[in-house]
Amino acid sequence: MTRENIIEQVNAILAEEFEVDSTLFTPDANVKETLSLDSLSLVDLVAIIQHTYKIKIPVTDLQQIQTFNNLYDYIESHFGQNG
Repeated sequence: MTRENIIEQVNAILAEEFEVDSTLFTPDANVKETLSLDSLSLVDLVAIIQHTYKIKIPVTDLQQIQTFNNLYDYIESHFGQNG
């Protein structure tokens, strides 16, 4: 899966799930602020990403994911790895 595929898929999923216009998902935009995430919806976000891409996101890694670019990078670097 290419980075472009990941970006398109992530943006489509998040736009639908959190009812936010995907044009707001710029690489440097803050994920939590853009999606208006509280602690419960942050858990939903992690669950969606883990389920879709079959990856685990430990809490320590989650703290490093601030922007959409961070999220895309994380998925790209972990997708296809087991566990």
